[in-house]
Amino acid sequence: MSKASTMHLCGFLIAGPVVHSHAIWRNPKHPTDFLGLAHYVEIAQLLERGRFDFLFFADRLAIADRYGASHRTGIRHGDQDATRMDPVPLLGALAAVTSHIGLGATRSTTYDAPYNIAREFATLDHISAGRAAWNVVTSMNDGEALNFGNVPHLGHDERYDRADEFMEVAFGLWDSWDEDALVLDRENGIYADPDKVHYLNHCGKWFQSRGPLNIPRSPQGRPVVIQAGSSGRGKAFAARWSEVIFALQPSLERMRAFKADVSMALADVGRPPDSSKVLMAMMPFIGESRSEAEEKRDLHDSLVDPLVGLSTLAAHANADFSDLPLDASVETVQSSGSQGNLAALKSIAAGQSITIADAGRIYGRGVMCPRFVGTAKDVAEQMADTVTSGAADGFVVSPAFLPDTFEDFVGEVVPILQEKGLFRREYEGRTLRDHLGMIATKDK
Repeated sequence: MSKASTMHLCGFLIAGPVVHSHAIWRNPKHPTDFLGLAHYVEIAQLLERGRFDFLFFADRLAIADRYGASHRTGIRHGDQDATRMDPVPLLGALAAVTSHIGLGATRSTTYDAPYNIAREFATLDHISAGRAAWNVVTSMNDGEALNFGNVPHLGHDERYDRADEFMEVAFGLWDSWDEDALVLDRENGIYADPDKVHYLNHCGKWFQSRGPLNIPRSPQGRPVVIQAGSSGRGKAFAARWSEVIFALQPSLERMRAFKADVSMALADVGRPPDSSKVLMAMMPFIGESRSEAEEKRDLHDSLVDPLVGLSTLAAHANADFSDLPLDASVETVQSSGSQGNLAALKSIAAGQSITIADAGRIYGRGVMCPRFVGTAKDVAEQMADTVTSGAADGFVVSPAFLPDTFEDFVGEVVPILQEKGLFRREYEGRTLRDHLGMIATKDK
């Protein structure tokens, strides 16, 4: 099967009790050992059996405490930030028990240094034999700022301005070793060619870094860069740097509009339209019949308290709206955080008002992640229609329960996609760039 006909698939994870679904840890069928390595090993190996391109862990750097100016609601009900383990050490462990699936983690440009990030992902790319991916975030709320001594949090556009320079430095460090710099001439005692290892000597507004990186060029050259910015400034950043764009759009119409915006943004920076794959989030509920799938969805939703969704929404919006009546319109919420998410939430109303309580339910059950509900055939056909209509290059599959959702998807939906010729039967290469049909260019 040619790469041109391949639908790309990613498994979405958080190293904690919930993902987009806030019901995961309440799975009535079995406990979910989200603090244990075996849990993530099982998921990674399952997704690799399903021939997924990659998995990635979303991350943030603070407990949510914007709602009610306290962590009580989020901790009591288990919101999206109640627990998040560091995903990068997990990926190191997963690299040892998988051989093909790409391995991605979130790291923030606001609360780290380019040298640290470049070193982490070069290491991961080496030990995984070329499967590393970096989900770039700029961080978005005051809770994170308070954990690093930076108060107040940088403004939205200023975070992206800083991130642009961060990426320039990181890319320069990854490129500081030529591909053939490592000699390893044991007989003559020549480890590497010093003429092919270069100082960076970067001195900019935000960063100074001499370089070079103290790790030879990795198998992919650089990790695959993932980005999820959905504001105007976020899309411009993604167009410049990303190779995968993760989008959470609640309707097919918004998916199409988002993908068209990305194409224009790529053209604006001189990149071809297929140089960054747009993957849309989706949450499947799969049953032997549509009614069984709907029962699964309804059971899932019954386990979600609206307050847990409001805690996560407040963290994403970087706003405390706990003093607003639950029947107030979500239009009254002002965001200094994730502007794209709040705009998408408001769009769901289609001209009508969504209340604060409605927003809590929507956010709690899946943070606006579209739900594909039906038989495996129904789900596969909806995915196929989305991709063939040009609304996406593939999907970020977000689980309702773990590992249950991925078991159903890999066992039942993937074979149908393969029969349709839309998804690979076997991996055709070893690196994540092979799976995505991409190469790392020297200049960005």
